[in-house]
Amino acid sequence: MRELGAWDYVIVGAGTAGCVLANRLSEDADVKVLLLEAGGKDDYVWIHIPVGYLHCLGNPRVDWGFRTASDPGLNGRTLLFPRGKVLGGSSSINGMIYMRGQARDYDTWRQLGLTGWGWDDVLPYFRKSEDHYERNDDVHAQGGNLKVEKQRIAWELLDAFRDACAELGIPKTEDFNGGDNFGSSYFQVTQKSGLRWNGRKAFLRPAANRPNLKVVTKAHVARILLDGGRASGLELDVAGEAARLTVEGELVLSAGAIGSPQLLELSGIGNPQILKKAGVEALHEVPGVGENLQDHLQLRPVFKVRNAATMNVMSRSWVGKAKIGLEYLLKRSGPIAMAPSQLGVFAKTDPSFETPNVQYHVQPLSLPKLGEPLHPFPAMTASVCNLRPESRGHVHITSPDKSVQPEILPNYLSAEADKRVAADAIRLTRRIMASPAMRKYQPEEFLPGPDLTSEEDLVKAAGDIGSTIFHPVSTCRMGTDDAAVVDGRLRLRGFQNIRVVDASIMPTIPSGNTNAPTYMIGEKGADLIRQDRKT
Repeated sequence: MRELGAWDYVIVGAGTAGCVLANRLSEDADVKVLLLEAGGKDDYVWIHIPVGYLHCLGNPRVDWGFRTASDPGLNGRTLLFPRGKVLGGSSSINGMIYMRGQARDYDTWRQLGLTGWGWDDVLPYFRKSEDHYERNDDVHAQGGNLKVEKQRIAWELLDAFRDACAELGIPKTEDFNGGDNFGSSYFQVTQKSGLRWNGRKAFLRPAANRPNLKVVTKAHVARILLDGGRASGLELDVAGEAARLTVEGELVLSAGAIGSPQLLELSGIGNPQILKKAGVEALHEVPGVGENLQDHLQLRPVFKVRNAATMNVMSRSWVGKAKIGLEYLLKRSGPIAMAPSQLGVFAKTDPSFETPNVQYHVQPLSLPKLGEPLHPFPAMTASVCNLRPESRGHVHITSPDKSVQPEILPNYLSAEADKRVAADAIRLTRRIMASPAMRKYQPEEFLPGPDLTSEEDLVKAAGDIGSTIFHPVSTCRMGTDDAAVVDGRLRLRGFQNIRVVDASIMPTIPSGNTNAPTYMIGEKGADLIRQDRKT
């Protein structure tokens, strides 16, 4: 068995938060930091070219390739559930959208008793990471590790959609990240000069030459070795070879909303009934592990259009493809440089909501489902998701074998409130598309279909056209109650030296994309760990 030695800090998972932790913790030269990644290096060319996400999702080279269980809310369908399996984690395969969420999200966390997690508390951590393309003020910062840029694209059709929103009272804005994201704008993205800027580039590259930091790829952890209320080590394999290591200081789980609860359960930490059913001996009862799964369900209404440039048409001819490729080669701009979603809109499906409750990801293209060819006709997609779903799912192991994916059941649309928002979101989309600003393009609803008008029909349609928008969170929920998995300092309940620092600790899902909040959690988690070491 290969011995990997003893370490002050062992970080499991080199994704978004793990890369931040490795950088910040290794700033202290007197500690030894080990970062473990089950996947390989981010040397796959399609990681770095923005449109290359199409070659990454579902690709076993860089994606775990999870699938959900059959979900009643999706009329029994299962979904591909991508999670990054590579240095940088999901920041290497995601949509590159830089979105913090709303101030209300974090103030709600503070109201739950989580001191230090309000908007004013976390804003400095967002700014600490950021290298903003334009602003250096109380909201944004320059000089940080994470590049945040404008998209290098422009689409007449998307500009018209913004105009249509304005006609309905949804204003145009230039920045979604000041705490109130009401309005429409092109998304800001984590790119540099038309290339993806992932967690590895942002945080591992600057720390690469530190003698106290070691990064090991192809390192898949099987279980945590426990000694009473402490983690004493890990059992794992490295490129197929059995290995072991010793944890002298702290073990930090940053394997994400799927991987972190999976590893805890494989190690005998969780709900005893679930562990027993999976064939794992229950060593420590923490019943909340794997519960409380939240995700944004993305509904994908598609409208055929006329008199407009769309990717559906441009990509069908060799001339169009050549123009697209040439623009990227010469300018690092155009369709190859664009994020999967280009235009964002935050709106209310009902005026009674205090803040926007739905988010649009609008695209000048359409396709039957992720990974399939674009439709053969000109069209656009006005994807819309419920920002604060009440539905809750779970992630639980079904086997003691680490290579067997856990059961992932989001339970989409299981809450009545979510069904109402889904139906209302489709109605709002129809009103936007019927606005005068869109008249030039003669939009014709293709999905879900204009004949569907009743509440019952629209909810069923939502189950038919809904898919994950890749924002799973909250499966190791932070809180002060008995069902919480970690406390406000991200310490695992009942343990002295185990923390969870990733998207799984979020008490509730933020009102927007989740990558930027995960960078923030990495920054704050590193600060908490360093503070506690000095006390």
